[in-house]
Amino acid sequence: MANASCNALYDHQFTTLEGKPFNLCDYQDKPILVVNTASKCGFTPQFEALESMFEQYKSQGLLVVGFPSNDFKQELAEDKKIGDFCKMTYGVKFPMMSKSAVRGSDVNPFYKQLIDQTGTAPKWNFYKYVIAPNGTKVTAFSSMTKPDSDSIMKEIKPYLK
Repeated sequence: MANASCNALYDHQFTTLEGKPFNLCDYQDKPILVVNTASKCGFTPQFEALESMFEQYKSQGLLVVGFPSNDFKQELAEDKKIGDFCKMTYGVKFPMMSKSAVRGSDVNPFYKQLIDQTGTAPKWNFYKYVIAPNGTKVTAFSSMTKPDSDSIMKEIKPYLK
């Protein structure tokens, strides 16, 4: 059911790895860094920079959100194992959603919108999207682009408070 006060891009309910509800509408006024993750990928150490950015900039409005996916066959089987791995290995505290598809025919609806808006589907794990507040701009970045790179920070910093 659509929420009239919520921009369509944000009108999604998710469940976190801990089984808690997560309403993206609550964050539509913030810059958001969205990333599809996998526990067994060469890019997995990017969790460190993602968590560091979240800790450094959350008080200024930045939200980092992870979407674990097994689309590239590198994710653990169960949400609990994914959550334990992220917390114990990288100290991840930013919101991590329940495992879902981020591309293909069973792509989750939020990622379908990100793909439609940018013309770019994730080509691998740790593909990133920066969403400007209220969805005014969505920019895609490859897995090779570090989360705290100048190009990503250029998209985020104008919206930090």
